[in-house]
Amino acid sequence: MYPQNNDEMNNEYVNNETEAAVYAGEENYDAGEVTEEAEAEKDNILVCDGLVKIYKTDDVEVLALQGLELEIERGELVAIIGKSGSGKSTLLNMIGGLEKPTAGRLYVDGHDLFAMSEKGLVEYRRKSVGFVWQNSGQNLFPYFTALQNVEAPLYFDHMSQKARREKAMGLLKMIGIDHKANSYPAQMSGGEQQRVAIAVALAHDPKILLADEPTGAVDSKTSNMIQDIFRKINEEIGITIIIVTHDLSLANKVSRVIMISDGKISTEKIMKEKYRQQLDNMTTESLAAVESHEEYSILDKARRVQLSQDALEMAGIDSNKVRVEVKDGKIIISK
Repeated sequence: MYPQNNDEMNNEYVNNETEAAVYAGEENYDAGEVTEEAEAEKDNILVCDGLVKIYKTDDVEVLALQGLELEIERGELVAIIGKSGSGKSTLLNMIGGLEKPTAGRLYVDGHDLFAMSEKGLVEYRRKSVGFVWQNSGQNLFPYFTALQNVEAPLYFDHMSQKARREKAMGLLKMIGIDHKANSYPAQMSGGEQQRVAIAVALAHDPKILLADEPTGAVDSKTSNMIQDIFRKINEEIGITIIIVTHDLSLANKVSRVIMISDGKISTEKIMKEKYRQQLDNMTTESLAAVESHEEYSILDKARRVQLSQDALEMAGIDSNKVRVEVKDGKIIISK
């Protein structure tokens, strides 16, 4: 049932020329021109400007993103948090090149994803982004060992068998799962499968790692371990990591938390420097007890600000009209 060696795996993996071509894409990376605007954003690996996404059916239109604006710098570790239907997964899919926006601008590493051809998007997904999904069935081949799963993306990079094996083992060791190199997914726990999935996502040296609910199907202890792994690889190799999650505990271990509501960024939380310096020595219990981040509301380009439902309830505001005053250099919003 399972491939017995690397040659057998190689034949099974690429014997369908059509599927291999779709996966590998064209040799020329049709990523769109690098524009003057993109050149001006060199410190930002991601720029979303007025991003709109509308899903249409015969009877209804759903506005998933409503002019979203977001910038993420190279090497950031970011969590995007929001309720179901807030638009966070739609945003992740667009950054990953799985969907195109209806309107607006979306630049990743200086390239306009909105202007890319389908072949260009295939090559973009193969070279520039790594994916870690909640369901391990989307991450791993069930009939490959952990080592073979990590090696699989490398077959399209024309590496020697020895180089593939060394790189794959190195990634498993970095993630701390090399002792499961010869195990199949069915022989591993959910947390072990997710760690292998992270190694697979890193195999082709992507510039951005995208994780969709990576801790959603594991217990709290395993969740903390996976969170620490993301922070470790962010610090060690400097890769940009964007995590979409419902898990509020994850906010304690990322430098920036982006709250999304109704298709727009509502608030951001930035980790305090003092907390960042103490993070490695803190337990899970002490993490929960410390105020780790400063929270900011976001002004869009039209100078509009979105207030959270919790803030409105705490202020006793229950209508669509508010009083705005400036006192002592502060803006006060009240009933």
